[in-house]
Amino acid sequence: MTINFFIGYDAKEDIAYRVCKYSLLKRASIEVKVTSLKLEELISKNLYTRTVDPLASTQFTYSRFLVPKLMNYKGWAVFCDCDFIFFEDVKKIFENLDDSKAAYCVKHEYTPKEKHKMDGQKQSIYPRKNWSSLIIFNCSHPSTKNLTIEKVNTETGAYLHQFKWCKDNEIGTLDERWNWLEGWTSNHNKNKPFAVHYTRGGPWFSEWQDVEFAKNWLDERNEYLDKKFNY
Repeated sequence: MTINFFIGYDAKEDIAYRVCKYSLLKRASIEVKVTSLKLEELISKNLYTRTVDPLASTQFTYSRFLVPKLMNYKGWAVFCDCDFIFFEDVKKIFENLDDSKAAYCVKHEYTPKEKHKMDGQKQSIYPRKNWSSLIIFNCSHPSTKNLTIEKVNTETGAYLHQFKWCKDNEIGTLDERWNWLEGWTSNHNKNKPFAVHYTRGGPWFSEWQDVEFAKNWLDERNEYLDKKFNY
């Protein structure tokens, strides 16, 4: 079994992407094929043609919905934002998936207090916020095939991020621990996270050095860098 895993890539968060990938592969007990969603590559292949959206906080705000197309609408694939760190074997996220579902996600009820996140980006509030930050796509599902190149490049953010491309009963529910929102989930969940999402801003930004799970991320980064540069 091979898991196809797509991670959003943004040049201003390169190290976040690298640490996310490292933490994922380090703990995986099966083969994981990781693909970075780099906007310039998608543009060069005429897969992404949207004009710049001033409200888009990352370069992969919309491109994540091209994953089913990149999979030729076959099989299962995972997408996550780059500001994640994994503490658990990703193989477990595929346990007990139902082929009748078009997608799986953590169905957060999240209303952030902060007005800004990351490097000064405005914090937008909308229904189903953060649902699309970690998605398991059933790329073979008829509803997932609604995510055509044309629709991904022309539909509204609400249509895409609020899963209006499928029916509500086709959205499966993931354990909240797979998308543990830093500074939020710990307020009501006393378990340990499987994957932490630094949705407000992570320790790779100087102004976010004291966030929850900062030490975990910094330790993972240092381990990644040690292995990369120690010959």
